[in-house]
Amino acid sequence: MKIAILSRNKKLYSTRRLLEACEQRGHEPIVLDVLRSYMEVVPSKPEVHIKGTILSAFDAVIPRIGASVTFYGTAVLRQFEMMGAFPLNESVAISRSRDKLRSLQLLSRKGVGLPSTGFAHHPDDIPDLIKMVGGAPLVIKLLEGTQGIGVVLAETKKAAESVIEAFMGLKANIMVQEYIKEAGGADIRCLVVGNKVVAAMKRQALPGEFRSNLHRGGSASLIKITPVERATAVNAAKIMGLNVAGVDLLRAERGPLVMEVNSSPGLEGIENATGKDIAGMIVDFIEKNAKPYHTKTRGKG
Repeated sequence: MKIAILSRNKKLYSTRRLLEACEQRGHEPIVLDVLRSYMEVVPSKPEVHIKGTILSAFDAVIPRIGASVTFYGTAVLRQFEMMGAFPLNESVAISRSRDKLRSLQLLSRKGVGLPSTGFAHHPDDIPDLIKMVGGAPLVIKLLEGTQGIGVVLAETKKAAESVIEAFMGLKANIMVQEYIKEAGGADIRCLVVGNKVVAAMKRQALPGEFRSNLHRGGSASLIKITPVERATAVNAAKIMGLNVAGVDLLRAERGPLVMEVNSSPGLEGIENATGKDIAGMIVDFIEKNAKPYHTKTRGKG
C-alpha cells in the first residue's frame, strides 16, 4: 500500500517508528509536511499539491497533526478523504477530540466517568464556578493548552479566583476541574487501537508537581489496568470516533475518570515503558481496515 504520514518532522520518534513499521511490512510510506501541502477544491477531482507537484492517490493516511495546526491539518486530511484514502483517524474525529470542552460534553452525554468540570464566561460567576467543582484545590485548564502547558493547580479559593480572573481578563477560554487528590499526581495512558487497549502505562509527576506529562518531566512505568479501566478507555475512543487514541485516566475512589482523549498519541514513552511494537500494531490495523472511501462520517462533518 501507498501510505502518507502527515507530520511536520520526519525525525520525530513517532514518525520514524511509523515509517519503519510501514517499510518492514513492504508498504510505500512517504512523510508529508501538512503545512506545505495545499489543495484544489473542485467537484470532480479533488487534489493535494506539494511544492508544485500533484500528489498521486494514496491507499491510507496516518495523521500526526499537532494541536497548533489542527484547523489546517484537518482540512488537508479531509481532502485526502475526499480522494478516497483511508484515514487512520478521520478529520471529524480529530477536530472533535481537540475541542476539550466538546469532547467532555460528548463523553458526559454517554455516561463516561469524568472529573466535575465547570465552564463560564463572566467574572461574576467565578464563586459559583469554584463551588460547582467542589471548591479548592481545583485545576484550571486552558482549552487550547497541550502537554500540560496552561494547566494550573489552585490550592486555595483565593488563588483560584485570582487565576481565573487573570485568564478571563486575557480573553482566554478556560475550564475548571475537580482535583482528584487520591490520584497522587499520577495518571494512566491507555493506547487504544481499533476496539482494544494494546498497551497501558502509568505516568507519575515529579515530586512537588501535579502534572504527569512526560514533557513536564514525569516518569512512565508499566501498569496492569482493570477490566473497568480497559472498557472505559475503549468506550471513550469509540465516542470520539477515533481508531487510534491515547486515553488518559485518573484512578479515583468512584472509579476511572477520563481526563483527555488524544488523537495523536506519542509512541516513544509507551513503547519504551511496555516494550511493545505499537507502530506495528497501527500498521496492522490499517492493513485489515483500509478500503477506498471507507470513512464513518461520509462527509457529514
